[in-house]
Amino acid sequence: MNSNGISTADQNRALAASTLSFTVCFAVWTIFSIIGIRIKSELGLSDTQFGILVATPILTGSISRIFLGIWTDQYGGRIVYTLQMLLTAFAAYLLTLVTTYEMFLVAALGVGLAGGSFAVGVAYVAKWYPKERQGTALGIFGMGNVGAAVTNFGAPFLLILVGGQWQGVAQIYAVVMAIAAVLFFLFTKEDPDVAARKKAGQKHTSFLAQLDPLKNLQVWRFSLYYFFVFGAFVALALWLPRYYVGAYGLDLKTAGLLAAAYALPGSIFRALGGWISDKLGARTVMYWTFIASVACTFILSYPSTDYTVAGIDGPISFNITIPLWLFVGLTIILGFFMSLGKAAVYKHIPTYYPGHVGSVGGIVGLIGGLGGFVLPISFGFMNDVTGVWTSCFMLLTILIGIALTWMHFTVRRLEGKRVPDLRRPHDLPEFESLRDLRGWNPDDPVQWATDGKSIATRNLWISIPALLCGFAVWLYWGIISVQMMNLGFPFTQSQLFTLTAIAGLSGATLRIPSSFFIRIGGGRYTTFFTTVLLIIPALGAGILLQDINSPLWQFQLMALLSGLGGGNFASSMSNISFFYPKKIQGYALGMNAGIGNFGVTTMQILVPLVMTFAMFGGEPMVLQASSGTLIGKIPAGTETYIQNAGFVWLIFLIPLAVVVWFGMNNIRDEHVSPDASSAFGSFLKIGGMLLVGLVTSVFGLWLLLPSDAGGSGLELSKWLVLPIVIVLTLMLLRLIPGTIQTNLKRQFKIFRNKHTWAMTVIYTMTFGSFIGFSAALPLAIKVIFGFQHGMVDGVMTHDVANPNGPSALTYAWMGPFIGALIRPVGGKLADRFGGALVTQIISVVMVLSALGVAYFMSAAYGSTTPEAYFFPFLILFLVLFAATGIGNGSTFRTIAIVFDKEQAGPVLGWTSAIAAYGAFIIPQVFGEQIKLTTPEYALYGFAVFYGVCIAINWWFYLRKNAYVMNP
Repeated sequence: MNSNGISTADQNRALAASTLSFTVCFAVWTIFSIIGIRIKSELGLSDTQFGILVATPILTGSISRIFLGIWTDQYGGRIVYTLQMLLTAFAAYLLTLVTTYEMFLVAALGVGLAGGSFAVGVAYVAKWYPKERQGTALGIFGMGNVGAAVTNFGAPFLLILVGGQWQGVAQIYAVVMAIAAVLFFLFTKEDPDVAARKKAGQKHTSFLAQLDPLKNLQVWRFSLYYFFVFGAFVALALWLPRYYVGAYGLDLKTAGLLAAAYALPGSIFRALGGWISDKLGARTVMYWTFIASVACTFILSYPSTDYTVAGIDGPISFNITIPLWLFVGLTIILGFFMSLGKAAVYKHIPTYYPGHVGSVGGIVGLIGGLGGFVLPISFGFMNDVTGVWTSCFMLLTILIGIALTWMHFTVRRLEGKRVPDLRRPHDLPEFESLRDLRGWNPDDPVQWATDGKSIATRNLWISIPALLCGFAVWLYWGIISVQMMNLGFPFTQSQLFTLTAIAGLSGATLRIPSSFFIRIGGGRYTTFFTTVLLIIPALGAGILLQDINSPLWQFQLMALLSGLGGGNFASSMSNISFFYPKKIQGYALGMNAGIGNFGVTTMQILVPLVMTFAMFGGEPMVLQASSGTLIGKIPAGTETYIQNAGFVWLIFLIPLAVVVWFGMNNIRDEHVSPDASSAFGSFLKIGGMLLVGLVTSVFGLWLLLPSDAGGSGLELSKWLVLPIVIVLTLMLLRLIPGTIQTNLKRQFKIFRNKHTWAMTVIYTMTFGSFIGFSAALPLAIKVIFGFQHGMVDGVMTHDVANPNGPSALTYAWMGPFIGALIRPVGGKLADRFGGALVTQIISVVMVLSALGVAYFMSAAYGSTTPEAYFFPFLILFLVLFAATGIGNGSTFRTIAIVFDKEQAGPVLGWTSAIAAYGAFIIPQVFGEQIKLTTPEYALYGFAVFYGVCIAINWWFYLRKNAYVMNP
């Protein structure tokens, strides 16, 4: 029971029921974005008539909001919400009975009642939560906007299922809406205010009294904000399918999917916007929203243009057109910031007008909804008048510019009244929160309880997705190379293996300089710069994969640069370690690394899926051999868009870079980042150190690779080359002059500590195994179980395709998923029972699992039916992955306890750097042993290494009189 007498269960029930109902309502509200295209074709409508049709439900939904909001304040959300949904269901069903354009408009007015549900839900949900949690609660409720994505994504498929008859889609929507209304009424209660008023016998506030706040200009300013963040969101959700079909020539199914890609982040991140508004202030979020949005719409507004300029040798002609992949990426970024802005606007309302949430929320929602009505009509009109597809974004750019200008000058005027010194021009006041942290001491319980925990949590939860994308870009070559093999790219298996190996060696080597970035460049600057750099290999890979004749060396260059994602782990872990007190560092680092490692699983699930459709346009390639996804096999002969494997990460990396810049902090204390005073200076230092790692990586690869793969042909042993690369990298870093050398000398003290070397070996066992197995498992499944192994003319052969073999892309994600998911558990167990003890137990499990995997690999590689051994092999491999995940978490705890706060960060980075060579060594060992027809020997060797780690861990941390007992 909360302090206001409301139980948490009742709060959760009200929020969950309202959000689900709003999702259904929003899906019905935007139904014309899909079925309207069929109606347009049937009736022969112009773009303007089509715009009016899809906008008509928005008109009803907008106007009804103020009345429904007030009635909710008066009579309660439970009864108003139920009646509104039942009336909408009735209108949606009647829609299927009309035949003329005029009657469609009348029926659409009834369907539009679904849009009024927002005002009902806002007023109802706000009554259940205290002021300090209303932003988050209303943000979660607002995620019901995802109903637009449900319609854009699901309605085209539903249209196919009902034989192309749009009437069937409308009837199904009507039935679902009626069911939602009944369930809402059965599972919710009267809101606390209405219940208390009824109990006391009080009358509700009159209708006119509820309208009193509308006299304030502030309400209309909020309404203008919402006109863009919500109205334009709805307008684009309705308009984009038509835009994709007309401007890019896509089919309706693909257009709906891409429109859903815009609508989805425009909905699901609304809760994040509410949470950030609760933490940082709604005004800050509005600044972020408007600045990012005006940048996106300005670029999107540029029409396809042919240029002819007078060149030295004659006229030069060229064309500038926004490619489909960039258009999709920018709309997704735009949707993301709109989502944050929607939540921020409604954070203002219960704060400034707690007694009039329904009326004020209703008028703000009304104006926002009118944006969804007016803008589609305006888009169609501008298309008809100008003949330019991008004219809709020109209009939005002007609209955002007006809203941003009004907001900023209002803020400056208000701040100037409160603090006269602010009247002089300087940086935007909302960006004050971006200042560096000084005097940071998370082990101080007072500081931690006051604001330390919230600051640390914010930095952690921004760091996690950035690290996740780093892992994905680093290791996606394991999936891409398999698909390149399936598509018939003109490279041998051994050449394709080099792509994974190159990325592995590069990522591991780049962790060495990355271990020392935080002191030199600061956590915020480092995370931003390294995240932005990942755009290069993601974009480059996407471009190269569009052409089957792209040369091998170009793919190898992109694989080398993908290693930037692997290097990010060292700096990320080092950075987060400074934000948390020692007693919970095991958990915090486990969360950062564990969920960050989900980048491997995310990539292994997402990449095969996005390759199945034209998400970013371009020409498809045809599978020469069967492939697969999480869902199942894809037969040979299927069209595949392999370029999406690179392009898809731009959707995440670009908005992440913005969030990192505005949301993270540098800790400027002496023991963390005393010299990170300039962003540009930090970027130069970090870039120079990364260049050292790339150069030494190239040198090592030149020594290792055969001549047909771009190497020297020396093919020196990896056991000789890797120490050369590590030592050479450290030596070159020491030669960098100036403050970098001074900082590095201070941090290099870790190499004089014997625990650094012990933990390096132990962490190589856990994380090195995890990352190496993640990289090698797809190709191992393909080579061992995708072919039959039998005697032909007295010779054992391994090149006959196995028609019953499992798809590597269907199963390879499972191991990394389990290993990443369980990592925070390892941290928790270590915090409770001691890191060394937990590490010792999982080490024994790893030995036994490795031996079991070796047995089934040996059996499969000598069988004409290797699939018979696949599931025992897979289960034991999953146990092995789980053990590595728990061990990853437990070793973080040990490092946090054994080392002081200045050394713990660099040690985390250094140990992760050496362990990351597992991503290079393990695929190489697997490849070598497969070539020798003894793949099980690889696992026997790993089991022996795990045994050595057991002895080291016992000697340092578990024996009697250990150096540090069970840290």
